[in-house]
Amino acid sequence: MRINSWKFELKYIPLFPKHFQTTNYSSTLIIKNINMSRHNFDELDLRILSDLSQNARKAYLEIARESGVSGAAVHQRVQRLIANGVIKGSQCLVDPSAVGYDTCAYVGFFLRDPSQFNHVIEELQKIPEVVECHFTTGQYDIFVKVVAHNNDHLLHILQNQIQALGLARTETLISFKEVFKRQVPI
Repeated sequence: MRINSWKFELKYIPLFPKHFQTTNYSSTLIIKNINMSRHNFDELDLRILSDLSQNARKAYLEIARESGVSGAAVHQRVQRLIANGVIKGSQCLVDPSAVGYDTCAYVGFFLRDPSQFNHVIEELQKIPEVVECHFTTGQYDIFVKVVAHNNDHLLHILQNQIQALGLARTETLISFKEVFKRQVPI
């Protein structure tokens, strides 16, 4: 079990979720993160997750050798992580610009009728250029990532496919360049 400690200077003790253990020493509150997730991970689980998140094609036997366990042990752990929904699969990451998608945009949706969420999501799933979709807090009802061959293609998608979904309006942000992208820290 990993335990990380953080110190915060506070004049009051806020309520923390059950997975935090708190202790008040004078004016310093020490919060120990006992297990932030719903799963109990040991060092081998964390090693496997770290290795596979950096390179999903890394061989189980290589992870096993580096960890000092058998290949079967790594295989069983990976299967358990998949069954518990920790690992959601693996994928081949394709550079969009390498296959002709030179424009990336983020589009915030303002729905005319909030009861249309499910319909809008179903229709968005039919547009292959919409590669991510999020329900968000803040000003947008839905926020999506769209890839397009160029600005004209993006305009066509926005006018002919997205606006046809019965939206009040959209706001579009074009990304000039992805600076970095990474997995969650493990």
